[in-house]
Amino acid sequence: MISEVQNVAIDCADAYQLARFWSEVTGHPLHPEDKPGDKETQVMLPTGPLLFFHQVPEPKTTKNRLHLCLRPDTTREAEVERLLGLGATLVSDRREPDGSGWVVLADPEGNEFCVLRSASERAAASS
Repeated sequence: MISEVQNVAIDCADAYQLARFWSEVTGHPLHPEDKPGDKETQVMLPTGPLLFFHQVPEPKTTKNRLHLCLRPDTTREAEVERLLGLGATLVSDRREPDGSGWVVLADPEGNEFCVLRSASERAAASS
């Protein structure tokens, strides 16, 4: 017997607004029944688990123990700029001079996530 991962649950203060941010990040829609004021919302990813946002009363206080890592279809730098424009904030720049590394950003509610190099950037570096 095994268990399948159904969703990645993210606690937040405003489930609908945070889900809208992540919908823009991923380019995938919210569940069609989700609306402003809902205490639970979902971003409908085409494969893998859903992103599930659950409104909770307590604020985020410490670093996430679990986070999402994004691999963009454009360059890492272009994606970081796009995400900053959507409302993310820079937490830590872990890029290395050789092009490896990642950038740690936070969503509008302070949940950290990483932006990795794209597949084409990784391939170019290993050629």
